[in-house]
Amino acid sequence: MAEQSRRYLSNAEKTELWERWQQGERISDIARALGRRYTTISGVVKSHAGFVPRPRKRAAYCLTLAEREEISRGLVSGWSIRQISRQLSRAPSTISREVQRNGGRLKYRAISADQAAWTRALRPKPCKLALQPRLRRIVAGKLKRAWSPEQIAGWLKRRYPQNESLRVSHETIYRSLFIQSRGALKQELLKHLRSGRRIRHSRYASGKGGKIVDPISIRERPAEVEDRAVPGHWEGDLILGSSQSQSSVATLVERQTRYVMLAKLENKQTDTVVSALSELVKRMPVELRKSLTWDRGIELADHKRFTVDTKVQLYFCDPHSPWQRGSNENTNGLLRQYLPKGTDLSVHSQQELDWIARELNERPRKTLDFQTPAEKLEQVLQ
Repeated sequence: MAEQSRRYLSNAEKTELWERWQQGERISDIARALGRRYTTISGVVKSHAGFVPRPRKRAAYCLTLAEREEISRGLVSGWSIRQISRQLSRAPSTISREVQRNGGRLKYRAISADQAAWTRALRPKPCKLALQPRLRRIVAGKLKRAWSPEQIAGWLKRRYPQNESLRVSHETIYRSLFIQSRGALKQELLKHLRSGRRIRHSRYASGKGGKIVDPISIRERPAEVEDRAVPGHWEGDLILGSSQSQSSVATLVERQTRYVMLAKLENKQTDTVVSALSELVKRMPVELRKSLTWDRGIELADHKRFTVDTKVQLYFCDPHSPWQRGSNENTNGLLRQYLPKGTDLSVHSQQELDWIARELNERPRKTLDFQTPAEKLEQVLQ
């Protein structure tokens, strides 16, 4: 059987591929969405080491496809090179070279000539680290001391503020490490990176699953949630502690009464967070278990188990839209008086968190006409 001809990715498919990659989707998911083999998508991503290729642009002085179409029509009509050049307001030498390098008068075709020009225009720019030996030695030395590329770039900027030749961005360092064809930094330096990765991943990607599977959008919430007419609809989020401690606390805020509940977390794994939230919800009266709105954090990747355990419908905000959980965001700001940023939150027991929640629930709120959330909750439960 004849070998099936290779079908290259179109420009539209490449654009969609990189958009999905930037959003944190896995290669297998991208391949499924585009109807392509895993190896095809993987090959494209790995050839660029996970970095989104910079879009190419034509120089303003280059002939356009429309101009090449005019040249083709002019040649078919028997026009001279000078007649075509006057029609396009171009130099005769420009038209002459264009025709000669693309088959002459008899074989000139606008589309093939345009594609050939686009291919010839490739001009790989030499990497700065490959051109500057001293800078390359400094960067390699700092990498061996386990400095991150961002730390190296920041230090160089402060150490050599007036010497542009000894400054480089952290992205250039990453590219030179991941793309060995640049010939700047040796592959063995990769072992000094903290993450141990050999390819650039999106900051939205997760090591477990990469994204929320089958989320129900906030746009599908009932109208009663939006106008706060009925109690029992909650907003939730995590308050994070210091980066060293990797500690966090789960927060829930009832939309109508602004009543707050807190849960201590041992870690941010989805199993831990879902179990803690389920226990917290089960402490509520049944009439207050209607819905929960969360952001796109991967800590609720197992959201289906949460819904099964609690019978509470979970909705997810749009990406990068924390304002869609306004009550929760405002309350988290108040909670920072008790749980300051940059501190180790693991030192607080569940009893201490319950006390903090009670303190906040007994504080008058302007949005409640200076009633307390506890008073407002008691009213709606009567």
